[in-house]
Amino acid sequence: MRFLRYGERGSEKPGVLDTDGVLRDLSGEIEDLSGAVLGRLDDLPAPDSLPVVTGDPRIGACVGDIGKFMCVGLNYSDHAAEAGMTVPPEPILFAKFNSAICGPYDPIIQPRGSTKLDWEVELAVVIGRQAKYVSEAEALQYVAGYALANDVSERAFQIERSGQWVKGKSCDNFGPLGPWLVTPGEVGDPQGLGMWLDVNGQRMQTGNTATMIFGVAFLISYLSQLFTLHPGDVICTGTPPGVGMGMTPPRFLGPGDVVELGIDGLGQQRQRVIEDR
Repeated sequence: MRFLRYGERGSEKPGVLDTDGVLRDLSGEIEDLSGAVLGRLDDLPAPDSLPVVTGDPRIGACVGDIGKFMCVGLNYSDHAAEAGMTVPPEPILFAKFNSAICGPYDPIIQPRGSTKLDWEVELAVVIGRQAKYVSEAEALQYVAGYALANDVSERAFQIERSGQWVKGKSCDNFGPLGPWLVTPGEVGDPQGLGMWLDVNGQRMQTGNTATMIFGVAFLISYLSQLFTLHPGDVICTGTPPGVGMGMTPPRFLGPGDVVELGIDGLGQQRQRVIEDR
């Protein structure tokens, strides 16, 4: 099934798409798509029995009350090469602050002082139940669903200023997530999903999750050895080649640019870049 959240930012309601792609209201059944609810999505009523949502509401991030928003860097060998970096022996982990999380059609906000605003299409994994010290063989049993993410990055903040990557990854609206949270049974093998990203109608990224260095099951198991994963935690699993930083010459985003991206079965996003005021 394909779950989503709709409404004004901070006041989103849970919803689900029926077999015809019509948005249905879940707020009579659950308070939000968050926490322990994510471990029992298959137990919710059939979408066709729920009220239809009318109008054209804003679509928010597909998961609410996210605890940890974790990201894996350089997880595609060809992306590591374009970045001029060696393939890591273990996953590179960084995080986005929750203030970065936004809906799939909300604008990308270019922060003051930004000169190297970049894009990254990524597969996001949403944890459905508590996971600690899980094996790779059992790791996928802890997945609530999968979603599309854009790991928006400010490369000057990230690389040219001292400190951790997080300062170039966590600006406001640097974490569009959704439109849908798609359950594992509908997605199938997460290591066979095509992915793409366009800027102003020009294809920049084309890839497939099959070329990840560290696959989804490995990442869940690996992270669960370091700390407990809780329902609603999100893992962004890296990006294929084609980011602006890796081009010759490099290409970056500015106000008015439009970014569109998608992953097989997980829907599409569209964002326009605006200046922060």
